[in-house]
Amino acid sequence: MKIAVMGSGGIGGYFGGLLAKAGEDVTFIARGAHLEAIQKNGLQVKSVAGDFHVRPKATRDPAAVGPVDLVLFCVKAYDTEAAGAQVRPTIGPQTVVLCLLNGVDNEEKLAAILGEEHVMAGVVHILSTISAPGVISQTAGPRTIKLGEKDGRATPRVERILGVLKGAGIQAELSTQIQVDLWEKFLFICAQGGVTALGRLSIGEILACAETAAFYRDVMEEVAAVARAKGVPLPGDAVDRALAFARGLQPGMRSSLAHDLGQGNRLEVETLAGSVVRYGREVGVPTPFNFAISACLKPHHEKAMAARSG
Repeated sequence: MKIAVMGSGGIGGYFGGLLAKAGEDVTFIARGAHLEAIQKNGLQVKSVAGDFHVRPKATRDPAAVGPVDLVLFCVKAYDTEAAGAQVRPTIGPQTVVLCLLNGVDNEEKLAAILGEEHVMAGVVHILSTISAPGVISQTAGPRTIKLGEKDGRATPRVERILGVLKGAGIQAELSTQIQVDLWEKFLFICAQGGVTALGRLSIGEILACAETAAFYRDVMEEVAAVARAKGVPLPGDAVDRALAFARGLQPGMRSSLAHDLGQGNRLEVETLAGSVVRYGREVGVPTPFNFAISACLKPHHEKAMAARSG
């Protein structure tokens, strides 16, 4: 399968690296020092499941790749529209763009740019970052991908993509309720990202303190309430299951949001807590805990944006 990886950071680098290692025709679309390192030395992946090194094709220009069968769309959510426009040259009549971003509305944004028939939703659970140019460090998380059509059908293209992912050793599965899966992940990452970043704490430290553990749960409860008010049929035990998942993580685990905050990078705060606040206002659900996260982290994002533009 001819595959383009749009966004070659922690998620794209890890899963794209596995696909390249399995012999798929993979081209990474990257930029800056990370791109230069991949072109010169290849991609090094350090993982709890085993390290490996590949020498894939890499470019900053999607037009140089041309139409592909599959795009792994793995940019940060704040770059969705810009990257969606940039990736247009890779879209052929049958191209599938598998969206592996944080958030619950990126598929809509991409569909408006690329056409709804090309966009497929995916849910990924992993903690993986660029630790140095050309180096991906996957440190925690189950390393899984769920994917599915909006209507839940097991279409031939879903089955083909599943086969390719599984053939590369990726733990992938078909979702027949992808919107529910997106929101279940969303309520988890709003708490995991927001509270580990705001508190500068690991998940073990958060859950060991009654007050921060309650705050963590309340963030999830707000997201669940917003989802149900929007008509998403979340299971009644969605928050309990997310908390059980959190308790099963490595105690030292934080989040990509906390990592970006520590590095002075732009933050997906508007995609996470900010979206909850916005949706909550639309459906009449109070979201004070997510508002607190959004209000306290937004200045850090704006500071990073100003430094980037300056």
